[in-house]
Amino acid sequence: MVRINPSILAADFANLERDVAKISNADFIHVDVMDNHFVPNLTFGLQMVQRLQEVSTPPLDVHLMIDDVDRWAPDYARTGASSVTFHAEATENPVQLARTLRALGCRAGLALKPGTDEESYLELVPEFDQILVMTVEPGFGGQSFMVSTMPKVRRFREAADRYGVETWLQVDGGVDENTIGIARDAGADTFVAGSAVFRSSDPAAQVEALRAAAGSHSH
Repeated sequence: MVRINPSILAADFANLERDVAKISNADFIHVDVMDNHFVPNLTFGLQMVQRLQEVSTPPLDVHLMIDDVDRWAPDYARTGASSVTFHAEATENPVQLARTLRALGCRAGLALKPGTDEESYLELVPEFDQILVMTVEPGFGGQSFMVSTMPKVRRFREAADRYGVETWLQVDGGVDENTIGIARDAGADTFVAGSAVFRSSDPAAQVEALRAAAGSHSH
């Protein structure tokens, strides 16, 4: 199963409803929440996510690139978002927070920056519905895919298989028709693409092209 989650980081912020409507064939809408502390960029917060929840046909896949996720993540789950992913680097107790999110009826995701060692998180895979391996340094769209992160994806895939869990394995950053196959071969099944989709003249067709490119590979 391949999932394509376009990131609205690359959409037109003044016309988000219009741009989200262009990708109604996506599996999820990836929503990057940035606070200018955890990452050097500011996007939008709770009110915007609440509004997107009201206008989006695909479910929301919220990616919190913020500090103090233990405090804020449950509020994003309460918007009705399908999935809320927080960063390993921003919480003292990822398992406890994941359980809180799941209790609110939300899928819980754990994200790791490229430089974060995965070793201590491999055994926690069953606690999460999704693991997000960042394939760029988080903060800005339009960056180049880091092939050096693929061993981390492989290790999480091996862990999920070893525990026999259906945890989704997501990659985010520099994903396009050329790189999506590399990530798929490493074991990823859920792909965030921003610029590749929204800079295209036909975003919906681009979603299908990415799906086809990923589907022609299999881990």
